[in-house]
Amino acid sequence: MSRGFHILREKGAVTVARRVPVRFDVSAEARFGPLRKLALAQQVRQDLWRALKNVRGFAPVVRVVEAGDGVTVTAGGQVEGRHDRARLEDAVAGLLADPRHVARWTRWAR
Repeated sequence: MSRGFHILREKGAVTVARRVPVRFDVSAEARFGPLRKLALAQQVRQDLWRALKNVRGFAPVVRVVEAGDGVTVTAGGQVEGRHDRARLEDAVAGLLADPRHVARWTRWAR
């Protein structure tokens, strides 16, 4: 556990989660080139938390898995209570597609 977040390592994958067991009630995916998995997961988790910290009962999860010549990021997490999950998934997808975030994550995780 690092600063309140669990780091789960598997062959070819890393998951950074607020709570275990990991649960994706909401999620979105994005593909990236070859990057350091843990560095990418931590940066995405940081921005995901900043974007959704006001959602009561939200516990972020970011999973980065090797996929061919790059990695696939699944971001989202656990949501307690009554929330518009479609809106939350749109927010996560928007974060993963934001060019400013993607550029910073890519620089950090090279």
